[in-house]
Amino acid sequence: MISVAQLSDGEKPKLSSSPPPRVFRSKLPDITIPDHLPLHDYCFEKISEFSDRPCLIVGATGKSYSFSDTHLFSKRAAATFSKLGVKKGDFIMILLKNSAEFVFSFMGSSMIGSVATTANPYYTAAEISKQLKMSGAKLVVTYSHCVDKLRESDVDLTIVTVDDPPENCLSFSMVYDADENDVPFVEIDWNDAVSLPFSSGTTGTPKGVVLTHKSMVSSIAQQVDGENPNIYLGTNDVVLCVLPMFHIFSLSSIVLISIRSGATILLIEKFEIETSMSLIERHGVTVATVVPPMVLMMVKNPKVADFNLSSIRMVISGAAPLGKQIEEALMERIPQAVIGQGYGMTEAGPVLSMCTAFAKEPPMPTKIGSCGRVVRNSELKIIDPKTGVSLTYNQPGEICIRGPQIMKGYLNDPVATSLTVDVEGWLHTGDIGYIDEEEEIFIVDRIKEIIKYKGFQVAPVELESLLLTHPSIMEVAVVAENDEIAGEVPVAFVVCSAGNQLTQEEVKEFIAKQVVFYKRLHRVYFVPTIPKLPSGKILKKDLKAKLSNSPKATKMKEIGRD
Repeated sequence: MISVAQLSDGEKPKLSSSPPPRVFRSKLPDITIPDHLPLHDYCFEKISEFSDRPCLIVGATGKSYSFSDTHLFSKRAAATFSKLGVKKGDFIMILLKNSAEFVFSFMGSSMIGSVATTANPYYTAAEISKQLKMSGAKLVVTYSHCVDKLRESDVDLTIVTVDDPPENCLSFSMVYDADENDVPFVEIDWNDAVSLPFSSGTTGTPKGVVLTHKSMVSSIAQQVDGENPNIYLGTNDVVLCVLPMFHIFSLSSIVLISIRSGATILLIEKFEIETSMSLIERHGVTVATVVPPMVLMMVKNPKVADFNLSSIRMVISGAAPLGKQIEEALMERIPQAVIGQGYGMTEAGPVLSMCTAFAKEPPMPTKIGSCGRVVRNSELKIIDPKTGVSLTYNQPGEICIRGPQIMKGYLNDPVATSLTVDVEGWLHTGDIGYIDEEEEIFIVDRIKEIIKYKGFQVAPVELESLLLTHPSIMEVAVVAENDEIAGEVPVAFVVCSAGNQLTQEEVKEFIAKQVVFYKRLHRVYFVPTIPKLPSGKILKKDLKAKLSNSPKATKMKEIGRD
């Protein structure tokens, strides 16, 4: 998700006395979305207005690429991929950190009608292999140190590395020497896929989310187009891009909206407080798109006071809850900035709502704790999760969205698609929230069980499946435990098979060898049984209650052993 705002302690929705509309729309006027343009043409449509201005700045080196450079190298990437056999409808994997090569590869893929599936370069070989096989990717752009993990997948691939290529791999330098006139003409339909991020959805293991040119153009337009854009960006803005571009939040709501608007993008591979603050100061960052763990560091680390952050005019928080106290502390740290949240999910293309104080002429300020109002050209409703009846103001229920930005569906999974998008086109988010009388959205709970670790999605069922392969584990349940810094962390309740003994560290190490860092278990609780309904469904609420009711210092003694 892009972001989830929470109710402050003790705050309860008030019952409405008047019958409001059951379907909610933006307070900003709808706009005309250019339905004739594929994603790359739409993003570069205004390039003549700012072709010589910096588009990408690589924070680590200071190297800058103008908008004309970015467009040129994207076309050369398209020509290169085409010569390597990538055709319309084929998939390529971009396995990179934030970099100029990521942008060139993604836009180049769009230009030849192929589909870019993005992945975390820190994934294990098994995780990469699963995504490669599900997508059927033919070509991967990555680093030389990732090649061994790719080769473990036993998939026939063309591998292009952005650094010195190992044997039987190609160098990305060939892109810079390519002829941009060799890009083949490809007729692209607006409903053709352009991006395949992976998401766990409301439940279950990761699935490929098919985002079309229509989905992504619509979402970008909803954010930055029109006379009064929801997020007001201009050619004098410098936008911080430290959130990973393989996540749709960063790709859409930082990179692509900035290219469309003519704003400069400062690329940083990893958020390290002093390095990042120094780069923000040096390059005069005006728009900082962040996640709550970054905000926590910015307000608690005393070294931040040594840097001049007065250039920042806007802070957009997303991907996880931003608590009221942390938001207020950030306001004290950078009082000149407008601070607010947005909300969405990968399947929604990704934005559902956004703080309207980011607009050029905001209709009214957004409240602390709110995740804004529904984006333009969309409809949003709150339904009773049991009856499906649409609710009114201040009545909590499941949030549903309908609009041109939502996904086409899950790749090769019509059943999961039908469970998420109903026959009327409503995307069911799995989030419980309400809309107040100013039509601001507040998230209060989640139906789904996905764990949000620093904005990353962790599917409990994936970890449970791995744990059950251990010969000494009989039963298991993975749930989220609240954590001040990460938001949530995955923890496991384990029942050992008769006669077998395991330690917490043995179980944690068993998982750590198989998954990326943010999916690792933080604690393991050994229990005699896992509570279940007669149907066999695990009562995870009962397990979470054990966590919330037991003091951390004595929890292991009460419900398990170390």
